[in-house]
Amino acid sequence: MQNNAAAGAGLPARLGRRLVLIVPYVWLILFFALPFLIVVKISLSVQRDGRPPYEPVFELGDGLVALWGGLQKFSTESYAAIFADRIYADAYLSSLWIAALATLCTLAIGYPLALAIARAPRRWRPLLIVLAVAPFWTSFLIRIYAWIVILKDEGLLNHALISAGLIAEPLHIYATQWAVLIGIVYSYLPFMILPLYNALEKQDEALVEAALDLGATPFAAFRQITWPLSVRGVIAGCLLVFIPAVGEYVIPDLLGSSDVLMIGRTLWDEFSTARNWPGAAAVATVLLVVLLAPITAYQRSQLQRKGAGR
Repeated sequence: MQNNAAAGAGLPARLGRRLVLIVPYVWLILFFALPFLIVVKISLSVQRDGRPPYEPVFELGDGLVALWGGLQKFSTESYAAIFADRIYADAYLSSLWIAALATLCTLAIGYPLALAIARAPRRWRPLLIVLAVAPFWTSFLIRIYAWIVILKDEGLLNHALISAGLIAEPLHIYATQWAVLIGIVYSYLPFMILPLYNALEKQDEALVEAALDLGATPFAAFRQITWPLSVRGVIAGCLLVFIPAVGEYVIPDLLGSSDVLMIGRTLWDEFSTARNWPGAAAVATVLLVVLLAPITAYQRSQLQRKGAGR
């Protein structure tokens, strides 16, 4: 009787654990897998004039026979256009380059800030974290428009530099790749600081103190202790910055010029101006596949590290 009672009492706990595991998968299926499949379906359709501006190959409610017939009508013209037109390759490469450079800049700026917050007195850390994420309290568009006012030829930055006698003529920063880079670094800097702070705050400061007592220089202690223990935070921060920066549209549109080619603007032009929904869907699909590569590599390295630690 006691065994039956114990088994009955453990059943709700097992169901609760399974439910906790199922909910994230349901969330991913509903809000990632299904929308992605819809995008892939549109990318394999044919452009046309009308509403919607593409030829639906099949509808989910038409039955299995219609589904099989639709699969045979799929078109790969949009994907062929991506690999045939040089502008798409240039847009992808430019986006990857700008995103990578912005990620390195945010790491160079965010790591010292995160380290300073993590080494600050404990009572000051919550306030410093709030200050780090304070830009999120303001509308994203307002913050980018503020950078337009700062970076224009007659803007606040050039006015301050000329008034200080540091330059004789205004610096041409606005509507260049540098302006886009500055906007991305500023906008995504908190995404770098938070995971870095989380990794650095958990470190035992006694390890660094012991290394210094044993004769290590501050740089050697940082290189051999602080940095290796924060690598996971570095990788997480880089992914949080790099992935959305690749597909960024608003910042290049407002701070860049037509010469600053990024895949987000190319995708929007296909979707809105050219009304080429299959082409835009194909661009988005290829972009997602490209972005899955670093995520997959990171997950594989984490699994290998856990396997080696057992």
